[in-house]
Amino acid sequence: MMEEEELEFAEDLEAILHLTPEVQLAIEQVFPSQDPLDRADFNAVEYINTLFPTEQSLANIDEVVNKIRLKIRRLDDNIRTVVRGQTNVGQDGRQALAEAQVAIGQLFGKIKDIKDKAEKSEQMVKEITRDIKQLDHAKRHLTTSITTLNHLHMLAGGVDSLEAMTRKRQYGEVANLLQGVVNVLEHFHKYMGIPQIRHLSERVKAAQSELGTQILADFEEAFPAQGSKVAWLDKIDRRYAWIKRQLVDYEEKYGCMFPEEWCMTERIAVEFCHITRTELAKVMRTRAKEIEVKLLLFAIQRTTNFEGLLAKRFSGCTLTDGPGVKKPEPPLKSTNPFLEDEVGDDGSEIEEDLDRPKKHKAPDNPFHGIISKCFEPHLYVYIESQDKNLGEMIDRFVSDFRAQGPPKVGTEDGGAVLPSCADLFVYYKKCMVQCSQLSTGEPMIALTTIFQKYLREYAWKILSGNLPKTSSNSGGLTIKSLLQEKEGSEGAKFTVEELCLICSILSTAEYCLATTQQLEEKLKEKVDKTLCDFQQYPVACSGPGRCL
Repeated sequence: MMEEEELEFAEDLEAILHLTPEVQLAIEQVFPSQDPLDRADFNAVEYINTLFPTEQSLANIDEVVNKIRLKIRRLDDNIRTVVRGQTNVGQDGRQALAEAQVAIGQLFGKIKDIKDKAEKSEQMVKEITRDIKQLDHAKRHLTTSITTLNHLHMLAGGVDSLEAMTRKRQYGEVANLLQGVVNVLEHFHKYMGIPQIRHLSERVKAAQSELGTQILADFEEAFPAQGSKVAWLDKIDRRYAWIKRQLVDYEEKYGCMFPEEWCMTERIAVEFCHITRTELAKVMRTRAKEIEVKLLLFAIQRTTNFEGLLAKRFSGCTLTDGPGVKKPEPPLKSTNPFLEDEVGDDGSEIEEDLDRPKKHKAPDNPFHGIISKCFEPHLYVYIESQDKNLGEMIDRFVSDFRAQGPPKVGTEDGGAVLPSCADLFVYYKKCMVQCSQLSTGEPMIALTTIFQKYLREYAWKILSGNLPKTSSNSGGLTIKSLLQEKEGSEGAKFTVEELCLICSILSTAEYCLATTQQLEEKLKEKVDKTLCDFQQYPVACSGPGRCL
C-alpha cells in the first residue's frame, strides 16, 4: 500500500516538476552520468528499441525486466531514505539558527570589549605623547634661551670691546671684532622691541659711525695736503706727475689696508680727475682771455695722454658707482675720423689714403673725456686760430701763384693738380685730427664750416680767378662756359700755355671735388649722431668744382 502511494507521489512530482535548461545543465555538470535514464529528453520507445533491437533479443526480456525492476527498487530505496531523512531538517535548522544567534551575540560582546580596550589604549597613548611633546617644547625653548643668552653675552661684551678698541684706534682688532658683532646682532632682529636689545643695536651703529669718521680723519691727516691747488695750463704736467707719485706712494704704504675688490687706487685717480676737471673749468673761465692756441693744445695733449695712461692702468669699473662719481660719456668707436688714414707728406697721396683698408682700431678708453671735457667750451680759440691760419694760407697761395706763374708747358706740372690744393687738404686733415681728439660735436662742425668758407675762396681766388680771359668775354672765362661750348662752334682760341693752365685748373677742381666728397662722408660717419640728424654738411656741394 505504501509503495503504491510512493509511486503515485513520484508520478505527481514528475508531472509537476519541470526543470529549466540552465538548471538541468548545472545538474549534469555537478552529477555527470552516461545513463540514458538521466537525460532530460529521455524517450522510452527509443530506450526499449535500444534494449531489444531485434526479435531474437526478446528472448531475454525477462532478464532485462528483472534488472530494471531491481534498479527501480534501488532508486525507490534511495528516494525513501532521502525523504525520510528530511523529516527532521526543519527542527535542526531552527536549532542551528538559535546557536548561530547566540554565537553572534557573543562575537558582538567580544568586539565591544576590544573596542573599549582600544579607546583606553588610544587615550593612554595621547597622554604619553602629550607629555613627550611638552618635554620636547621645553627642551627646544630651553636650548633657544641658552643660545640667545650666549649671543646676548657675546653681543654685550663685543660692544664694550668695540667701543674700547675704537677709542684706542686698534683698527686691526676692530676689523675682525666688528664683523662678529654685526653677525651676532642679526640674531636679535626679532627682539628689537626689547629696550635693552635696541640700546645695544644703537651702540653698534654709533660705534660704526664713529669708526668711519675717525678713520677718515686719520687718513686725511696721514695723506699730505700739499699740491691740491690747481695751477695754470702751462703747469698741467706737474699736476699729472704729482698724482702719479701719490698713487705709487699710496700703493706702497696703504694698498694692503683695503680689499683688492674695492679698487681704491682707481677710486683715488677717478676722484682726482673729477676735481681736476672742475678746477680747470673754473680757472679757464676766470682767465679765458689768457688762453692761447699753443697753450690750449699743449694742455689737451697732456690731458689726453694722461687719460690714456689711466685706461692702461685701470679697468674703469669704479666709474659707475660711488657718490658724486659720474661715468663719462662713452666714446665713439673712433674719436678721430682719420685714425685709419695715414697723413702723407705729399698731397697727391690723400686720395690713396682715403681708399686704403682700415687699420685695427684701439679699444675704447673708459676714461676718455673725464678731464679733457672741460676744454671743449674753449675750443673757439682753436677754431679762430685755424680761421686765421687758413686765411693766411689762401693769401700765400695767391701770392705764390702770381710769383711763380702758371705751369710751364712740357714740364711735369703742366696740366697736373696744383700743389697748393694738396697743401690745403693736408692742413685741414691735421686740424680735424687735433679737433676730433677732444670732441666730435659742435667744434668739429664749426671747423668744417670754416674749411668750407676757405674752399670757396680757393675756388674763386686760385682757380676761377686765374682762368685766361678772352676778347668775347670781358668778365673772364668760366668752367661753365667751357663745358657749354659745342663741337664745331666758334670758340675762343687759346695758346698752348693757356690750355695747359686750363687743364691744370680743371684737374685741381676735379680733385678738390672728389676729395671733399670723401671727407664729407667720413665726417658724417664720425660726427655725433645727434648732429647728423639735422646738420647739413655743405662742404661737397659748395666745393671748388661747384663754385666754378
